[in-house]
Amino acid sequence: MSPQEKAGSGPAKAEICRAFSETADAYIIYGNMTDPDLYYASRFLASDSFTYILLASGHEILLVSEMEKNRALKESCVRDVRTTGEYDLRKKAAACRDASFGYAGVIEELLQKENVRKAAFPYNAPAFLYEGIRTGKAGIGVTLAKSPFLKARSIKSEEESACIEESMRGTEAAMEAAIDMIRKAGVRDGFLISPGTDRPLTGAEVLTEIDRVLTEHNDLGDETIVSCAEDSADPHGKTYGPLRAGQPIVIDIFPMNKRSRYFSDMTRTVLKGKASPELTKLYEAVRKAQEAGIAAARPGVTCADVHNRVCDVLEEAGYDTIRSGATVGFIHTTGHGVGLEIHEQPGVYDNDHVLVPGNVITIEPGLYYPGLGGIRIEDTVIITENGCRNYNKAEKVFEV
Repeated sequence: MSPQEKAGSGPAKAEICRAFSETADAYIIYGNMTDPDLYYASRFLASDSFTYILLASGHEILLVSEMEKNRALKESCVRDVRTTGEYDLRKKAAACRDASFGYAGVIEELLQKENVRKAAFPYNAPAFLYEGIRTGKAGIGVTLAKSPFLKARSIKSEEESACIEESMRGTEAAMEAAIDMIRKAGVRDGFLISPGTDRPLTGAEVLTEIDRVLTEHNDLGDETIVSCAEDSADPHGKTYGPLRAGQPIVIDIFPMNKRSRYFSDMTRTVLKGKASPELTKLYEAVRKAQEAGIAAARPGVTCADVHNRVCDVLEEAGYDTIRSGATVGFIHTTGHGVGLEIHEQPGVYDNDHVLVPGNVITIEPGLYYPGLGGIRIEDTVIITENGCRNYNKAEKVFEV
């Protein structure tokens, strides 16, 4: 079963329907290609907004513009494709002198004809659509509901895993290119010198190289992190200016593959030159904590089990952790789910979510101390029947 077919049938769809059918007759998503639930449900991409409707019976409807109908029939996993023209969108928009409320009238008519008495919308539903249905003449009730797709999305199929793998190959190539720039850089007056030039190597220059390699692999990076020295003491700090020798450089790359829409995520921390004993100890503690977290990630254990194992290793090494309420040291969660969003379920922190085969999570402990800097190491793994498999193959070397 291809990713384009995944959401359209089978046990996952039945469970999705059960998640909302006790409170509504239909679940409605309005959005465009940036909405992960909409893509997961329909496997259709369009820059203009369109609507997916899942009836409690399991029947799916895709509502698109006339221009997109033929493409939707070819590309979407939804077989019942309808157009706004079939429901007189232009006439409705003219009657209320508002295109958005005219569109709400289209949805209202469609729901009424499908005998929907109450419709559920996601938390981020547009107000015009929610209010348009709520105040409409058809008397259809409305409610907000947590996405019923989140659990299904958290368990990846083999095809989805392959999509993440494809994205990761570009991520690792970009990481290799970035570290190679740092490795080949010269050093002058405590700053890195760009290879083959007489000017400082900057974080901006490394980011440009990362983007170049990602583009070659059909990956799209956004908010990539290159963070050096004091900036690295902030988990999401960034350094655009000159990079320093003898200081940690955190590189965090998490692009989306433009073909599949699936993300990957990895972080490495490197240092040009010789690290101080204090930084070396910091790095080794993070490395061992990450190894322990990966070893703990297997089916049947909770996210809290994995998170606590990471905290145990760091605390045993003498460092502060979020578990004790620290504001320095390990101050974030151990990881997060990865898929059609860079951050999705399950979150790897102090919670009772039980890991199951198909969960894709990051293991990314870090230590951050103002005045010293920060270290983070991150891999993405998929839970298997017997443990987990690491998507990452790139080595972990501190001094380069």
